[in-house]
Amino acid sequence: MVATLTWLLGALTTASALLPAQRERVHALVQIIPTPATATATAVAAVLGILLLYLAGGLRRRKRRAWRAAVAVTVIVSASHVLKGLDIEEAVFSLAILALLVAARDEFHAKGDPTTRWLGLRVSVQLGVLGTALGMALLVANHSRIVGRPSLLTQLQHVLLGLIGVPGPLDFSSDRVADIVTATLLGYGLLIAFVTAYLVLRPSEPVALLTPEDEAELRALLGRQGRRDSLGYFALRRDKSLVWSPTGKAAVSYRVVHGVALASGDPIGDPEAWPGAIAAFRALAQDHAWVPAVIGCGEQGATVYGRHGLDALELGDEAIVTVAEFSLEGRPMRGVRQAVARVERAGYAVAVRRTRDIPAEEMNGLLTASAAWRGAAVERGFSMALSRLGDAADGDCVVVTAHRQGTLRGLLHFVPWGTDGLSLDLMRRDRTADNGLNELLIVRLIQEAPALGVIRISLNFAVFRSALERGERIGAGPVLRLWRSVLVLASRWWQIETLYRFNLKFRPLWEPRFILFPSTRDLPRIVMAALEAEAFLVRPRPVKRLLRRA
Repeated sequence: MVATLTWLLGALTTASALLPAQRERVHALVQIIPTPATATATAVAAVLGILLLYLAGGLRRRKRRAWRAAVAVTVIVSASHVLKGLDIEEAVFSLAILALLVAARDEFHAKGDPTTRWLGLRVSVQLGVLGTALGMALLVANHSRIVGRPSLLTQLQHVLLGLIGVPGPLDFSSDRVADIVTATLLGYGLLIAFVTAYLVLRPSEPVALLTPEDEAELRALLGRQGRRDSLGYFALRRDKSLVWSPTGKAAVSYRVVHGVALASGDPIGDPEAWPGAIAAFRALAQDHAWVPAVIGCGEQGATVYGRHGLDALELGDEAIVTVAEFSLEGRPMRGVRQAVARVERAGYAVAVRRTRDIPAEEMNGLLTASAAWRGAAVERGFSMALSRLGDAADGDCVVVTAHRQGTLRGLLHFVPWGTDGLSLDLMRRDRTADNGLNELLIVRLIQEAPALGVIRISLNFAVFRSALERGERIGAGPVLRLWRSVLVLASRWWQIETLYRFNLKFRPLWEPRFILFPSTRDLPRIVMAALEAEAFLVRPRPVKRLLRRA
């Protein structure tokens, strides 16, 4: 309610500054204060009205720093309404919002990023210097239209006052030039104010880091409870952070992206300790005004998260092959059987090994080839990717390689799923290799699985698999058919239908995976954060450098 009313005050203040004031009120006001003061108050009201619109978002997230700024801005706004045109009604509404803010002060407790305010101060100073230089250059470019011969100090004073919306001492021979100079300086001043406000009030985004201590404890936990979730090993990514249950028997792995605390998979550890880990995760998110969310969560995890206030939406299905039930025989497997036979006749040799059994020199070659075959400019993956290969700590991982005439043509990388399972991490091949190579690699792994002590293998994740399957059935409704058509169209850029069709070849069991969120209005923000975490959206390099310095 406080955030909504503050937003309404910002909208009212901005509209009031743009609309002409009542003539009789202005006439009465100029008898007391000079006209330039009323113009200044109008400019200040316009700027602060827009600032209140932004502060309302911080108030909704219960940011303490946003509350402090809103109180100060509301005080100035109430005075500006009186000074710009005796707008008593708007001033009274401003004071009412101020009283409400003060009364609700205990509700705004979310912490901010301690480094953000210094970044905002530094950037505001830098932009201020740049804006001053721009303003002086603008005056130099129009020096012939300036009345008289003002000193350099007078020109500097005009620029500095213009940046905050106050009329300066210079006069111009052309009204058009005067309007351009005034609008340019005021626009740049607004830009400085908004950029500074964003950097000061934006949600904290700490650098995710898995400490050596957390990694050691997490590996021990996975050794005891790793069978529960095929995505558990991916929590060992070193660009994730952990929050532990009070007993230390369970943990949630997460990363903060755009103010979203994005967890992945089920909590790790004993299910009896999951509520404690989830409660700690929710408390951490609340303390920092982060939006809690989970992607790739299993059904059991979604149920427990649901008891802690998160809603679930089915995201897709994970394809799981049971080794004992897999066979190339029968008509349904005819396509895979023929592809495997064709690639074998082409002279491909397949090797299935644990990472610790691969010589260092050969592993370096695998790393080089994997990087060269990568289709995107950046390494994709967050919830279902380890994003490293050949690390000494990952000796239990499995690498499946294919060579033809001594040349590496394809590889798969699997991470442990407990002690008797594997989960696909990486699938890459030479683009000139024969079609069907990936099918051969997977079939050979399944055939060698008993020797590795593996009884189940998790393959690719198929996004919106059920929608694709149900949408092509006879009797599917128009909405479902339309949704399937949209997914097929999107598959031109993302491998949505392709992964589903590839997984379907192996006749797997389908395990649903979910995305969890606190409210529907947070979904767009969560989706954007998830796309960036998975590297489908990449921040420009200048933004990355700026945030890294912060």
